[in-house]
Amino acid sequence: MSYLITGGCGFLGSNLAAELLRQGRAVTVFDNLSRTGAELNLNWLRSLGAVQFVRGDIRHPTDVEAVISSRKPDVIFHLAGQVAMTTSLQSPRLDFEINVLGSINVLESVRQHCPKTAIVYSSSNKVYGDIPDLDLQETATRYQPRCYPHGIAEAAPLDFHTPYGCSKGAADQYVLDYARCFGLNTVVFRHSTIYGSRQFATFDQGWVGWFCRQALLVQSDPKREPFTISGDGKQVRDLLHADDAVRCYLAAADHIDSARGQAFNIGGGMSNSLSLLELFARLEQKLGVSLTYTKLPWRTSDQRFFVADIRKAQQYLRWSPQVTSDQGIDAVVSWEREMAVRLATAAA
Repeated sequence: MSYLITGGCGFLGSNLAAELLRQGRAVTVFDNLSRTGAELNLNWLRSLGAVQFVRGDIRHPTDVEAVISSRKPDVIFHLAGQVAMTTSLQSPRLDFEINVLGSINVLESVRQHCPKTAIVYSSSNKVYGDIPDLDLQETATRYQPRCYPHGIAEAAPLDFHTPYGCSKGAADQYVLDYARCFGLNTVVFRHSTIYGSRQFATFDQGWVGWFCRQALLVQSDPKREPFTISGDGKQVRDLLHADDAVRCYLAAADHIDSARGQAFNIGGGMSNSLSLLELFARLEQKLGVSLTYTKLPWRTSDQRFFVADIRKAQQYLRWSPQVTSDQGIDAVVSWEREMAVRLATAAA
């Protein structure tokens, strides 16, 4: 089988491509290399095997059509996207062009040139908006719903908030509708937090890696200025390690006959849920540091609680997370430490 990964030099895309290369699969990555770390990820992939790289922009239909019509892949993992809610507020049009028009470009090219291709789309939990009916209980370290013991299921009402939520939600619905109207083999993954190596996290996106990096900076300089957080730190997400996310995407391709036309909430589940404060406590224990921070106002439409109910994915995809949050955080700390040494060496 042949695979095309849009956004293939990004965090999840490069991890997916690496696993496919290890399996000896034919892999093409499509990327415009605009995101920090993309070129480093591409060089890493080239060191692993014969990856095919096509530089192009998901917003340009000719770029997308050229790569899809020439390769006619068996599977497309559509990961290219604008991924930061804050960026969408600063530039809603850019967010729309990348997430909505880019997805239409992929869908139309597949419809015209290879309609049997499986497409797995990376959507977001932001399609559910603020989920106001959770009846949250506030504890010392987190917000916890009095109901939803397994997390939020796919039956939750869609309620797009922020330009990012609107663009991901619109693309999400187009991907599903192309299965209904045109018979394409499409699947939607509505993700909670994905984390792991090769993420190159920022304050705006990739919070687990970002705060692991802040903890390492405190370890190297205990007197450094406090870092900042948005909100009170009790907001909760479930953590899905990149290795488990890769397994989930491959499972969707393997089970496309039963999964096609459906959306799945994908995350680490309740057992891998953490608030910011709970992450800080773990990092303090692991690294022997004391973390101090200042609070910024809540971000627009920042969900107080989102944990994915993954039972549907377990049923249809025969998939469950294997990496615990404790194991994953250890791996991210090691990755961030390694990258800090590399960057310091390169700057010397």
